[in-house]
Amino acid sequence: MGDMGATAGFRQSDDPSRPIVAFDFDGTLTVRDSFTQFLRWRAGAGGWALGLVRMGKATAAYARDRDRGAIKAASVKVFLKGVTRAELETDAARFADATWDGFMRPDALKVWEDWGRRGAHRVIVTASPEITVAPFARRLGAEGLLGTHLTFDADDRITGAFSSPNCRGEEKVRRLHEAFGADLKLAAAYGDTSGDTEMLAIADQPGFRVFRQRPG
Repeated sequence: MGDMGATAGFRQSDDPSRPIVAFDFDGTLTVRDSFTQFLRWRAGAGGWALGLVRMGKATAAYARDRDRGAIKAASVKVFLKGVTRAELETDAARFADATWDGFMRPDALKVWEDWGRRGAHRVIVTASPEITVAPFARRLGAEGLLGTHLTFDADDRITGAFSSPNCRGEEKVRRLHEAFGADLKLAAAYGDTSGDTEMLAIADQPGFRVFRQRPG
């Protein structure tokens, strides 16, 4: 049983005049990787240090193969396995409230708000788990959220696995097409890593590392 996306009920063909704009989250709207920071914040100093020790083999494997999906899955298993959906949602909301002011890029928020005033359907497309990004998306007023899905067992506890591929690279485009149709053409897209290349390629206005401001 996986967590579900936040774009149900909207397709590009519903309103062809409404532009669709995609934003990567980590490093684009934010100043750093949100999922790593969330795990660190939630675990505390001692729990974080212990978790890093437990992730030794996975970290060594990542140094060899650079498999981002595998290292992320390992971190979920070490830091979140057995946590209930309700507990994770509560912690994610608390994290968003605690970090917002020092986390969000002012220039990115300005562009986000500008597209909103222009009537765009703004969708966050992220490799981070949807469930941990959702509080940020709600606060932003996002019209859509596409991210990596965690798997929950029959007791609604995290199993330590994903129920979808890691949402980066070609998977971002696949998820966008799944949500908005195979003929999707983004009005604009913004990203900051090679994992956003394919998404930027289907945008009329591709923005690569255009946001650089830091809070304060």
